[in-house]
Amino acid sequence: MRGDAGLSTHKPRHRLRGFRLLAAHRLVALALGAGIVVAGAGLIPGYRVLAAAVDAANAPSPTGFADIVERVKPAVVGIRVKVRESVSSGDSQQELPFPPGSPLDRFFRQFGVPVPDNPSPKSETSVASGFFISGDGYVVTNNHVVANGKSFEVTTDDGKTYQAKLIGADPQTDLALIKVNLPTDLSYVRFAANEPRIGDWVLVVGNPFGLGGTVTAGIVSARGRDIGESPYEDFIQIDAPVNKGNSGGPTFNMKGEVIGVNTAIYSPSGGSVGVAFDIPAETVKLVVQELKEKGHVTRGWIGVQIQPVNREIADAIGLKEASGALVAIAESRGPAAKGGIETGDVITSLNGQEVKDPRDLARRIAAMAPGTSVKLGVFHNGKEKTAVLTLGELPATSSAQDKAEEKKAPSEPSILGLTLVPAGTVAGAGEEGVVVVEIDPSSRAAESGLQAGDIVLDVSHHPVKTPADVRKFVEEARAQSKRAVLLRIKHRDTTGFVAIPIG
Repeated sequence: MRGDAGLSTHKPRHRLRGFRLLAAHRLVALALGAGIVVAGAGLIPGYRVLAAAVDAANAPSPTGFADIVERVKPAVVGIRVKVRESVSSGDSQQELPFPPGSPLDRFFRQFGVPVPDNPSPKSETSVASGFFISGDGYVVTNNHVVANGKSFEVTTDDGKTYQAKLIGADPQTDLALIKVNLPTDLSYVRFAANEPRIGDWVLVVGNPFGLGGTVTAGIVSARGRDIGESPYEDFIQIDAPVNKGNSGGPTFNMKGEVIGVNTAIYSPSGGSVGVAFDIPAETVKLVVQELKEKGHVTRGWIGVQIQPVNREIADAIGLKEASGALVAIAESRGPAAKGGIETGDVITSLNGQEVKDPRDLARRIAAMAPGTSVKLGVFHNGKEKTAVLTLGELPATSSAQDKAEEKKAPSEPSILGLTLVPAGTVAGAGEEGVVVVEIDPSSRAAESGLQAGDIVLDVSHHPVKTPADVRKFVEEARAQSKRAVLLRIKHRDTTGFVAIPIG
C-alpha cells in the first residue's frame, strides 16, 4: 500500500503452466497404478478397470465455519456514507481528512473512501462495514469511513436500512462510533478477552464492494505491525481476503469474538493480496468507551519528540543496549522538561518497566489519563536517573511544513562527507547550526539518511554555528576513541538525532 508496491515482480508463467500440467499427468499415472477408475484409463493396455460408483456418504465432513457465521453475521452491518462537498466554491480547496498523495490518501483510495481527483463541488457516497457492540444500537467502524460524512445509513443483515448519527471519532487510531436508534434490542458481538496467536483461524465478515454479508477466512499472519501512519499502531496482520468496503468491519476468532477491526490493506493492485491489518480489540475497547462517554479521546502527554536508538547512536552516547526512546526535542512547557528531561536523554523505563522503543513509550503514555503521575528511567549524560512527572493532555498538532527554499553559500571542505555552510547564510534556515548543502554519496553520512537542506544543530551535545565547529567536535570524538559521533538534526519542522561512524 506504500510507495514500494513496485517491488513486486511479474515473471512469465509458461514454465509454471508446464509444471502444473506435468503434475497432473503424474497424478493420473499414480491413480492408474493404484487401480482407481480414471476417465480414459480403459484405453491403456495392462490396466484393469473397476466399474464402481463413488460413495462418500459415510465419510466424515471437514470442520467448517457455518455455526460461527450463523451467530455473528446478524451483528455485522453495511454502511453508506454521504460525503460533504469536497471543494469550496471560492478557492477550490479540497477539504479532505488527509493530504492528497499522502500515504493515508493512497491507503484509502484503495479502501473505499472517495478521494476526488479533480476538484468539483459535488457529494459522493462511499460504502463500508461496521458492527453492533450493544443491543441499543452502537456501531463501530473506521474514522476514515465517517470523515467528512454528512449522513450515515446502516443496512442490517436482514436488508433493513436505518439512519445513524455520529457519536465520535478518533483519527489517531482510525476508529469511530455511530448509533442507530431503534425500539428493539439488536444482535451484537463481544470483543475477545485474550489476544490472538499467530496462526489462529480468523473470519472476516463485511460489505466488500457493497456486497453485504460476505464472509472470508484466513489466519493471523503476524502481530505488532507498524505501517508508519501513527505512533499508536500495533496492528494484527491477517491473510483473510479483505477488499474495498471491508473498512470498519470485524475480524472474528473461532469463538465468535471480535479480535480486531479492519483498517488497511497492502495491495499493489487495489484488491486483496492476503495482507490486511486490524486494529486490536484491546485498543478498540478503550477508544470506544471514551467515544461513548465524551465523543472524543483524551491521551496522556509528556511533551517530547522521540526517535529510536540504533546501535550507532547507542555507541555515540555510551548506552549499552540499543533500546529506549531518544528525546529529540523536550518542549519547554511540557511535563518532561518540567521534570528535568532534556534533549539527548534516553527514556529507558516507564513505572519500572522497560521501554523498548518510541512506539512502545507512545502507546503506554497515550493509554494513561492526563493528570496521572509517572516515573521515568532516564539515561542522561552517561548516567541513569529517575524523573517523576505528571502527564498533561495530548494537544492538537499541526502538520504545517516550512517550505522555504535553501540557497547555497560559500562552504568549507567536506566533513564526514558533508559540505556545510552556516545557517545564517541560507535563506529560511534561521541562525542556529549549519546547513548540509551537499553529501558525498560514498560517505557514511549518506547511509545515515541525511539530506541536503538538513540543519546540524549540535555535535555530541555541543551547539555549532560554523563548519569549523563541527570539525572540532568530530576530531575531539576521534581523540576519545569514540566509534560514532552524534548529530542533532533539524529536518523541516522536525528535530532528531543521527549517529555517523567515525572509526
